[in-house]
Amino acid sequence: MLLRLLTLVFFALALAGCAEPPYANVDNARLKTLLAQGVPIYDVRRPEEWRQTGVVEGSRKLTFVDAGGRPQPDFFATFTREVRRDQPVIVICRTGNRTDTLARELMEKHGYTRVYNVQNGITRWIGEGNPVVKN
Repeated sequence: MLLRLLTLVFFALALAGCAEPPYANVDNARLKTLLAQGVPIYDVRRPEEWRQTGVVEGSRKLTFVDAGGRPQPDFFATFTREVRRDQPVIVICRTGNRTDTLARELMEKHGYTRVYNVQNGITRWIGEGNPVVKN
């Protein structure tokens, strides 16, 4: 009986880790399509990161977290003022980790309905030879 219970708990935990996120992950091909449709893109990295790599053309630069990983106090106030909750929006960072957290929070805590997270971030965008604009 205990073995069966442990097996069920393990199976439930395994499934929870495989759950689809509430937002949509997009690759660079889908990113290009969304940009062509006029969906706004927010690069949520820090200023030194933008200077180092440049940004996808048309990006709105708005830092999500500081170098210590702490959210910027005015981030959500600014973001929600600029982007309606029912409006599609793209978020991009260096590798997709910060935007994974951000996209989830926008959907689950702030009521956004169409958030697109760029998988592998600007690193993959540049790695695939796509253009960036420098500051």
